Amino acid sequence: MEHQLPFLRRYARAVTGHAAQGDRAVERMLETLVDAAPAQVTRVSLFAALDKALVPGGETGSALARRALLLTAMEGFSLPDAAAVLGAAPQDLAGLLEDAERGHASAESRRICIIEDELLIGASLSQIAAALGHTVTGVTSTAADAVLHALTVKPDLLIADIHLADGSQGTEAVAEIRRSLPIPAIFITAFPERLLTGRPGEPTFLIPKPFKPAHVRAVITQALSFRPAAQ
Repeated sequence: MEHQLPFLRRYARAVTGHAAQGDRAVERMLETLVDAAPAQVTRVSLFAALDKALVPGGETGSALARRALLLTAMEGFSLPDAAAVLGAAPQDLAGLLEDAERGHASAESRRICIIEDELLIGASLSQIAAALGHTVTGVTSTAADAVLHALTVKPDLLIADIHLADGSQGTEAVAEIRRSLPIPAIFITAFPERLLTGRPGEPTFLIPKPFKPAHVRAVITQALSFRPAAQ
């Protein structure tokens, strides 16, 4: 069970849009499994229990579709296992995922600032964001440039690498930007498990290096769901 904790935290944080809130949901879920026999605890049963802790009354529509997409694209569940986690009929899951993909295509265009010092990764992230219909305001490679750029263009979302070219930190740039702009942030890191320990102050949205485009698309869409639409 312990080796699943980082992934449970990642899913819970993405669903709630809040790291501490997601981590508390994981703790509540674990309390319900204290007396469970080890043979009864599987990856599917863990995520199913967590999903119930996150959404006690259940959800339909776009929220359920996004959870289905997170389970398959981010957590790597097969269609039948994701259906079991969500308590959905397996034959309905394909429809949920189609709804999520349609949501990608029909989502309101937002402005995304990328903070990344590797040119190929920055270009790849830009292409993924543009394919979703969003506008990339720029790709910056240092914390100082990122702060200046973001405070000037005021994006709707930040995608930031942890370690930048000049030794500065993407986390520090994001923290400074978010003091003025209350926007969501996605962090890119080669060592996501280091930021999924349950310690205070850890990021809400994480993408590992190397990343899969489907994973990036799912997390961008989920992160932007917590950003109010422009008036």
